[in-house]
Amino acid sequence: MLDEVLVTIGGAIAIAALAWFFFGPKKARAAEMHGGVQEIEVTVKGGYSPDLIRVQEGVPVRLIFDRQEGSDCTSRVVFPDFQLSRSLPAFQRTSVEFTPDKTGEFGFACGMNMVHGTLVVEARGEGDGTAALAIEASLPSAEAAVHTHEVAKAVGVGPTIEVGALSQVEFALIGGGVTCPTCVVNIESFIEELPGIDRVDVNFGAERVSVAFDPALVSVADMKAAIESAGYKVREREEPGSRETEDAEALARQAEIHDLSRRVVFGALLTLPVAIPVMLHELFSADWVPDFLLDPWLQLALITPVMLYTGWPIHVTGWLTLRHRTADMNTLITLGTIAAFGFSLLVTVAPSLLEEDLRNVYFEAVGVILTLILLGRLFEARAKAGTGEAIRKLIGLQARTARVVRDAVEAEIPIEDVVPGDIVLMRPGEKIPVDGEIVDGRSTIDESMVTGESLPVTKETGDTVIGATINQTGAFRFRATRVGKDTMLSQIIKLVEQAQGSKAPIQRLADLAASYFVPAVIFIAIATFVAWYDFGEEPALSFALVSAVSVLIIACPCALGLATPLSIMVGTGKGAENGILIRSAEALETAHKLQTVVLDKTGTITRGEPALTDVVAAGPLAEAELLRLVASAERSSEHPLAQAIVRGAEERGASLVEPSDFESVTGKGIRASVDGRHLLVGNRRLLEDAGIDVAALQEDAERLSGEGKTPMFVAVDGARAGLVAVADTVKEGSAAAIASLRGLGVETAMITGDNRRTAEAIARQVGIERVLAEVLPEDKALEVRRLQDENKLVGMVGDGINDAPALAQADVGVAIGTGTDVAIEASDVTLISGELRGVVTAISLSRATMRNIRENLFFAFVYNAAGIPLAAGVLYPFLGWQLSPIVAAAAMALSSLSVVTNANRLRGYEAPRVSEDASPLSSVSPTVEVGGTRTPKEEIAMTTAPTVKDPVCGMNIDPNTAAATEEYQGQRYYFCSAACHERFKANPQQYAGK
Repeated sequence: MLDEVLVTIGGAIAIAALAWFFFGPKKARAAEMHGGVQEIEVTVKGGYSPDLIRVQEGVPVRLIFDRQEGSDCTSRVVFPDFQLSRSLPAFQRTSVEFTPDKTGEFGFACGMNMVHGTLVVEARGEGDGTAALAIEASLPSAEAAVHTHEVAKAVGVGPTIEVGALSQVEFALIGGGVTCPTCVVNIESFIEELPGIDRVDVNFGAERVSVAFDPALVSVADMKAAIESAGYKVREREEPGSRETEDAEALARQAEIHDLSRRVVFGALLTLPVAIPVMLHELFSADWVPDFLLDPWLQLALITPVMLYTGWPIHVTGWLTLRHRTADMNTLITLGTIAAFGFSLLVTVAPSLLEEDLRNVYFEAVGVILTLILLGRLFEARAKAGTGEAIRKLIGLQARTARVVRDAVEAEIPIEDVVPGDIVLMRPGEKIPVDGEIVDGRSTIDESMVTGESLPVTKETGDTVIGATINQTGAFRFRATRVGKDTMLSQIIKLVEQAQGSKAPIQRLADLAASYFVPAVIFIAIATFVAWYDFGEEPALSFALVSAVSVLIIACPCALGLATPLSIMVGTGKGAENGILIRSAEALETAHKLQTVVLDKTGTITRGEPALTDVVAAGPLAEAELLRLVASAERSSEHPLAQAIVRGAEERGASLVEPSDFESVTGKGIRASVDGRHLLVGNRRLLEDAGIDVAALQEDAERLSGEGKTPMFVAVDGARAGLVAVADTVKEGSAAAIASLRGLGVETAMITGDNRRTAEAIARQVGIERVLAEVLPEDKALEVRRLQDENKLVGMVGDGINDAPALAQADVGVAIGTGTDVAIEASDVTLISGELRGVVTAISLSRATMRNIRENLFFAFVYNAAGIPLAAGVLYPFLGWQLSPIVAAAAMALSSLSVVTNANRLRGYEAPRVSEDASPLSSVSPTVEVGGTRTPKEEIAMTTAPTVKDPVCGMNIDPNTAAATEEYQGQRYYFCSAACHERFKANPQQYAGK
């Protein structure tokens, strides 16, 4: 009875001691002045808590932001007065360090300037002398230094002070040391302890560490040393996405696989002579098994090399993490196998110290556990190697040589030697080496490997070509414009690399849970040992030991760590295969929840350039002759509408001639003579000024205008002759894509600067039910924000420079790949082909990926949820069944394999087919909101809750909750933040009247 009491007390003390060991205050982490640094923890959840912070001037400050949410609003904190900005990853603690060099009250806010706090800097000697320090800090002290970064910019709001830029570095994890998500949390914490670190992302599936840092405060060598001090080996990825880097990492993966294979084979060869006889004897009562095979000394001799060699990678990392007062999966396995091995060693060497019924050895369990664990990692390593196939496929698309003409000499050179301006020769069937512009020739080109478009594209002089695409039928020459890292393919590889190395919000939450999981399992194992020792059947010690070891072995968070990153890697790779570049895992995760997609009209729904649509003859001339005369007259005009008429006539086979007596009439049209006939082409006023009655043409003109077209009146030899109409035509597939979005349950809206009538006509053509018309370019972002204020997740699709703020404002910004670089840079997703069906694919792919992740999480949790109670022996009192550590090891390996196998199923994803025959809703009646006008429902809300506009940032705010007000020249102005108020006071003339 006394021994049971002592074991119970010892177990309680062990749990308490370990709880302090893992979670207690650590040296240099106390919430006090330490090493001359002021530390305080700020909780970020819907706001800052505390939001009033007192510090002392001239004393280094370290603020620990504990962000407990995933919304974009608080993803960055900005101290504009100190030119300081820092990204705050979701569900993580982040250190912000600086030295306040002036006294006063200084506001800080999120990147969108919606959440605010105040930093009060007091002169030394003021206040209580402790700078109002709060909860224990979670990061160690470091040499303080000013830590400045770029300031996040939102649309029309937030600070705009430009400060220092960051550097980026990537490390590849090598040697298989990272085996579970707890390892990820450990590595991130070790790096974040260093000064000058802005952001750390450790991707368990991609085996990659990405760090944004200030090179003035920390070096790459410092980061590498911090990682390796914890037992994890890394190698810097000097050129991510390059053939050399991928080849080196492929070799490293093969070396890891070979090393694991050797250790597994070695462990199996020495374990089988021990495990098989024991299983035959214990399970099947095989008395014919030779006694020498059951001898503990023989088992000790065979299993000791397995413990030391096969289990060496596990033990090294397991103990190193304990040295840093953390724990991971390696720690669990190390503790479990050492407990079993140590107990068996004691029984073998000094059996007299134990009662006879306790003299059981578990050497076979140690050997089988270590061998099975490494076998599972071997299978996992092989499967994970396949998830990076997308990058290797993209790199494999690159040509190796190019045939160029230099100094009139044709030569074949490596593509690395091609420079912009080189003339490159292409023959049928060859792969285009770099990006360029055709200067001579014509051909059809297969661009499916880059854009996802299955049909070949015809190219001629002046058209651009993309490196890695296939020339099919013709020969041509092109001038190289982008080479090396600047080619589209290189940029695609870079974006896919970034996306695969990023971390989804759901994964950050899983990693946070995993950081508490391993210590919790150790506590459960201790409690299991105590419970079975106190209440279990004899031999209680052996039964308790086996149950505790089983708990340690089966509780595997590895599958939890693999659940998200493997699916993200495969999903972003499949996106690239379909011509969709997804910039981050967060964007891929958010896309599946989009409720509204806002489509910019020009260049997105429509082609972005005018085209001839209609010819209406209203006189003796036939339509073909009327078009020939008008197009000939317009040949001398540089107006885009004139050029559209000329192109349209040429496409219809008209034989054009040069006009004479050409005259442009500003604001009205043109006069010209063609084949001796005098023509007037322009608006109604042009013909009326010439005394020509156009009343008979008015009905057709209004009809064409109602269809969103621009009609031009034509008179020949002083008599009305008809109309020609030009319009920015709808892209093929736009209506079908919008119908498919509607089928996915996504609302579509169109935003345009066009007038109400034209916007409504286009919306009817493609089946859009909501239109935001006559929106100024600078107001597009505010319109997106207005839709978000309706509690919707909003995606924005656009292609122009004026779309960039709206793309940045949207929850997911989608840029048309044929658009401007600025729009592409501001977006989360890029559609290389420029076709709207890519939006359908992106949302569908996001949903498939998230469904795959949920399945993975199920596999990860179901093993642990069922396995830990079984290992603890909950069924033993009812069924007399105890889980063997060997079975526990097999179940642990099976959980990871289940997740890896399921993630790889996503590689079979196929983009949904968008039927070109789909037609818009025939009964659609678009709701048109002009210039930001509200729907009736919104108008009611506005009546009951009037808002005013902040003259600085343009945001609509409730005057009753404004952060500040100011009266200037008899008018009162309201401000969303103190920062906007200060900017107004500094220069009121600039903002007054707005």
